[in-house]
Amino acid sequence: METLRKRLLYKATHRGMQETDKIIGGFAEQELANLSADLLDDFDRLLDVPDVDLLNWILAREATPAAYDTEIMGLIVKFKESL
Repeated sequence: METLRKRLLYKATHRGMQETDKIIGGFAEQELANLSADLLDDFDRLLDVPDVDLLNWILAREATPAAYDTEIMGLIVKFKESL
C-alpha cells in the first residue's frame, strides 16, 4: 500500500500544469496517508484524466461526469476551497 501511495504522490505532483500541481499535489501531500484503499483506487483513476478536464471539474467550469463524480472528487474540491 505504501508503494501505491508513493506512486500516487508522484503522479499528483508532476501533472504538467501549475494549477493542477498545486491543487492535486497539495491534496495528495496532505491526505494520501488518510485515504482508504477504495479512495486510493479512485484517486489513481482520476489522475489519468487530462489536466484541462480535471481542472475544469475542480473549478466547476464544467460538470463532472458521473463516472468521476465520486467521494474523492468531493474531497479534492473541498481541499481547493481551503486554499
